[in-house]
Amino acid sequence: MAPTSLLLLPLLLLLCLFPAVSSVGVNYGTLGNNLPPPKKVAQLLQSTLIDKVKIYDTNPEILEAFSNTGIDLIVAVENYHVSNISSDVAAADEWFATRVAPFIPATSIVAIAVGNEYLTTDTDHLALNALVQAMQNLHGVLLARGLDRKIKVTTPHSMAVLASSFPPSASTFALELIPTMTSIVGFIADTGAPFMINAYPYFAYRDNPGKIDLEYALLGNTTGVRDPKGFVYNNMLDAQIDAVRSAINALGFGNRTIEITVSESGWPSKGEAGDSAATPENAKKYNTRLIERGQSDKGTPMRPKDKVEVFVFALFNENKKGGGVSERNFGILNGDGSKVYEIDLSCKFCSGNGGAVGFGEKVANAARGPSVWCVAKPHADEKVLQAVLDFCCGPGGVDCREIYGSGDCFEPNKLHAHSSYAMNAYYQMHGRNYWNCDFKGAGLVTFGDPSYGRCRYPQQ
Repeated sequence: MAPTSLLLLPLLLLLCLFPAVSSVGVNYGTLGNNLPPPKKVAQLLQSTLIDKVKIYDTNPEILEAFSNTGIDLIVAVENYHVSNISSDVAAADEWFATRVAPFIPATSIVAIAVGNEYLTTDTDHLALNALVQAMQNLHGVLLARGLDRKIKVTTPHSMAVLASSFPPSASTFALELIPTMTSIVGFIADTGAPFMINAYPYFAYRDNPGKIDLEYALLGNTTGVRDPKGFVYNNMLDAQIDAVRSAINALGFGNRTIEITVSESGWPSKGEAGDSAATPENAKKYNTRLIERGQSDKGTPMRPKDKVEVFVFALFNENKKGGGVSERNFGILNGDGSKVYEIDLSCKFCSGNGGAVGFGEKVANAARGPSVWCVAKPHADEKVLQAVLDFCCGPGGVDCREIYGSGDCFEPNKLHAHSSYAMNAYYQMHGRNYWNCDFKGAGLVTFGDPSYGRCRYPQQ
């Protein structure tokens, strides 16, 4: 490498080189007889802003369809399998070996959701302690296989795990669930997994239309609802998230880093007779605002600096789903790929002419995947970065002339900048598979182009 230059660029430039990634996920349910094949779904989503997909099982056709797409998947253990997986680690290992292992690393599986709203579903027949044990067993399997950093184990909860959700600052978990929730939150904190909550302002408004302002439920910027501790809420979703935060803090975990993810949220376009809230107009408002929130760096009144990842519910209307009319009409798309209502899913970082949503000719000709780059993590260990740089520019086969003295990417002459360029070149050379951007945990995949000035980071 060339000697370190004494020239110091402004800190702002260095910070701008590696933009933050804000992602939007979607729930992909399959309880319908008019849905397109998974391969078509994967091709569709590659031309949208959606970069994470959550499913409710380990459907092998779906896992195969999303291989090498650049889209992360969250798979699930169905509620009826939780008891078996909780029995011992061998049962968990068999589940993982048959359901998940055959599809990685080609399919980027980033989390396993153990059950769905398990603690508040058929509590007379489900053993609450089985959920915690199943999560621990699966984490043990991942740990033994060296996959615990890539794949996290969590479980999505309904808002019914709370004793009450208002005021947010006084919320606690239901008394009978406190021992179980204490174990789950402790596990989440220890393993770095997200705490998942399914939050639906729609249901709160539908059941109490005389007490709740519609714009407040629709994520509109209303005059605000005041919490006794001074927090002001302009939408119900933020209040629900902070209610969960307060309940976690009440268990004694206020000093631990715990990320809250909204694993489901949405609004139906159609409901039962007399349900004036379930309309295409309201669904469009809510989901448009939800997507905007997911793309922003906004926190909540209680934790304004904490980004909140969101998963829209749902991708499709599911005509075979049980329950009322609204349950079958949460989708943003119909089975033929057409939009239920006009909503912007375009991706400014997708290459080609992506963004057309539908299963027709335009999607077939759209870009195969979003533009992604690999850079060094902001606080990566310098010894690791130096080893990575030496490898990429040596045995790794990367052309590193651009980061030498006369190259366009020589400045800033910093190890972090040079290793980022080399990492990305190696990543692009080898097919943009996530394992080609690991570099002993020092690499980070980003949808923000790190190019600057005359320095251009190559793409596949």
